[in-house]
Amino acid sequence: MHIGVVSDTHNNLSNCRKIVELFNKAGVDRVIHTGDITQAKTLEVFARLEAPLYGVFGNNDQERDSLAVAIERFGFHFVEPPLILSWAGRKIVVVHDPLELSQVSVTDYDLILHGHTHLQTIDYKEKQLTFNPGECAGILPGFNAIGVLELADLQPEILTF
Repeated sequence: MHIGVVSDTHNNLSNCRKIVELFNKAGVDRVIHTGDITQAKTLEVFARLEAPLYGVFGNNDQERDSLAVAIERFGFHFVEPPLILSWAGRKIVVVHDPLELSQVSVTDYDLILHGHTHLQTIDYKEKQLTFNPGECAGILPGFNAIGVLELADLQPEILTF
């Protein structure tokens, strides 16, 4: 299974349109947003994804009522962290802030996804991957990033724009 990973979009609609384009071109099966969507307008852009969207809320997702309406309208699946998934034989945990990992036993998971730091993280510990694709809400072209990840081998690819 081929998944897309994005974090901290912070309502940068122009970048979100590019993110949707990149994920659709990559042919991902599902997309995970690791939080800080910020406003429902962002989810309207993500409604153009050709794959289902899952995610967690971040510390800047204060407009919960409007976000909840958009999530239901577009059939997305968002929860308070942690989000626990089991896809393609892989156990996945998703949080926004890596400090939220204290709520789970991380050794139980093959894949740990987080955002919040705006810093790229690709960290292997034995057969486990901790991954954050990094910044994607910036204004400087070429410094924004999202991730595409094949669950079969846990090898991430960083797509910059």
